[in-house]
Amino acid sequence: MVDKELRKRIIALVHQEVVPAIGCTEPMCVALCTARATEKLGCRPERIEALLSANILKNAMGVGIPGTGMIGLPIAIALGALIGKSVYQLEVLKDLTPEALAEGKSYVCEDRIAIRQKENISEKLYVEVICSAGNKQATAIIAGSHTHFLDEGEIQTAVSSSVDDPVLNLRLVYDFATTAPLDEIDFIMEARTLNMNAARESLKGNYGHNLGKTIDRPLSKGIFGDSIYSHIISRTASACDARMGGAMIPVMSNSGSGNQGICATNPVCVYAKENENTEEELIRALMLSHLTAIYIKQSLGKLSALCGCVVASIGSSCGITYLMGGDYNRICYSVKNMIANLTGMICDGAKPACSLKITSGVSTALLSALLAMEGKCVSPSEGIVDDSVDKSIHNLTSIGADAMIKTDDMVLNIMTSKNIC
Repeated sequence: MVDKELRKRIIALVHQEVVPAIGCTEPMCVALCTARATEKLGCRPERIEALLSANILKNAMGVGIPGTGMIGLPIAIALGALIGKSVYQLEVLKDLTPEALAEGKSYVCEDRIAIRQKENISEKLYVEVICSAGNKQATAIIAGSHTHFLDEGEIQTAVSSSVDDPVLNLRLVYDFATTAPLDEIDFIMEARTLNMNAARESLKGNYGHNLGKTIDRPLSKGIFGDSIYSHIISRTASACDARMGGAMIPVMSNSGSGNQGICATNPVCVYAKENENTEEELIRALMLSHLTAIYIKQSLGKLSALCGCVVASIGSSCGITYLMGGDYNRICYSVKNMIANLTGMICDGAKPACSLKITSGVSTALLSALLAMEGKCVSPSEGIVDDSVDKSIHNLTSIGADAMIKTDDMVLNIMTSKNIC
């Protein structure tokens, strides 16, 4: 069993990284920063300037803003100034009303908002908002993580990681998730409550590309069957449809991403229910899934060119393998099988089509878990997989964090160069 002091540090890390969020976390991060700048200004801003890193721009351009029926940053910024409360963190816009939305739309039409890329910064997650009114001006800066405000005078490359954050490896993740006292980790079930509810609520509307609904329809059942597989895909895609489509539905995020939170949660919950696993097994599987994703993100970074569904799907594959009765070795197999398959999936921004990528990730998670339980594992002679599971993970993250930088630049260039009427 992991010693008590280390358990406390890991639990604090999970509480830091697994938090509720409404809507896509990148525009909500910008809205949060705007709310803080407005609070510092002390009055309604006459002008708002937002200076953003390329990755924030990429992930905020094409995604629905909850409760607005609109996409993109201008309305998120306007509402952040008008009704946002920084104390709400990534639920910053939860007080939205029809009257506030109308006011926000007017604010956008009045051309009070300027959005630009921040030049000469290395931090991939960077938001700087400058609010002004008359001769008054106030600035707020978020960097490193979606809710980490920099104090004045801090360098732009400052990040949020605490020196007390434990350095994880897969063995530690597994030992913690499978041996920690249940009453210390059962809080992770809140992720099931929020994210499975998001899947149910999605079915009441038409969000995004309706992928979750499509998989539940008769034609799809003729292809996929009425199976655990189709149920997992449907419940995971449905929650993503709602979130990316702008539903005012909270989800439990992981490492700053709601989609990662959904992907680390829903496949594990659906499998546990249909496989008739115990509640304890589900709690431990969810903790294993979420903490694996957090571990991978420690070396990948909050935002990168690598699609976050790759990270979260590795987590869910570990959780499902555990629910299948797999031990640590089988879980290592599932991780290696995942890395051999999904490496290189690019992130081209948050958008309704993210549900398609999540579906690909979850499908691979199930396949990898099944192969692992059969004792099948991609060998070190194949691709970037190493004999060490942790080295395999770091091979993956080094590609996403370092080697794909030019890919990230090209993706943003393509996205900002399109002529969309």
